[in-house]
Amino acid sequence: MSDAEFGRMSFKEPELETKRGPAQPHWYERYLQPCIGELVGSAFFIYIGCVSVIENSDGTGRLQPALAHGLALGLTIAILGNISGGHYNPAVSLGAWLVGGLNMVMVIPYWISQLCGGMIGAGLAKVTTVWERYENATGGAFTAITSDPQLLAAVVGEIVMTMLLVMAVCMGAINEKTKSPLAPFCIGLTVTVDILAGGAVSGACMNPARAFGPAVAANHWDYHWVYWVGPMGAALLVGALIRVLLGDSKTRFFLK
Repeated sequence: MSDAEFGRMSFKEPELETKRGPAQPHWYERYLQPCIGELVGSAFFIYIGCVSVIENSDGTGRLQPALAHGLALGLTIAILGNISGGHYNPAVSLGAWLVGGLNMVMVIPYWISQLCGGMIGAGLAKVTTVWERYENATGGAFTAITSDPQLLAAVVGEIVMTMLLVMAVCMGAINEKTKSPLAPFCIGLTVTVDILAGGAVSGACMNPARAFGPAVAANHWDYHWVYWVGPMGAALLVGALIRVLLGDSKTRFFLK
């Protein structure tokens, strides 16, 4: 073999490596593991949320549930967020997809995982708390709305509060220009602030899975639709706002 032929052979191997590209993650890590992460994270978060309401001490008002929800969400995002993104909320998953942070084929599996996680978390709360307290708190389900005149305020409140939450996720964890390693802390703090500020208006659910799980466990469906319409509508508004005005050059549709 001549030196020229040897040189040509030694040049071809790196070229083949370049064409192969980096190894793709296993299908389990791409599709199934994120759904498991959403299921487990939603179950933990909603369990803590329900128990914080059921076992709420007299005189603490909304402080105990606000801190419990915020800390539980921040911790679960920090622990499991690298697996699935740490949504644990169908509205957050919708917003993440709208701004390019979630593959479209994963939206429905994420929603199913989150709703199943919500039922598991609410079921665990049902079997680990005192029955009288569970019954008095309606299993941690949302009962803030007691009459039809409250509906408009509740829907608007859910939209505004969920917009702040979805904005914190999309801008703090997805948008390249603004994302921060402090995103889990910021997202958890957003939930705490929302519950403290707007809990009296609608209960500050901001999460259809958080409403659905306890509703199934306690069979309490009064005004349940509010906790779907408000959060999902908020996700659509945030997606439009980021795509048109607030997103980075890769995310915005216009004025790039």
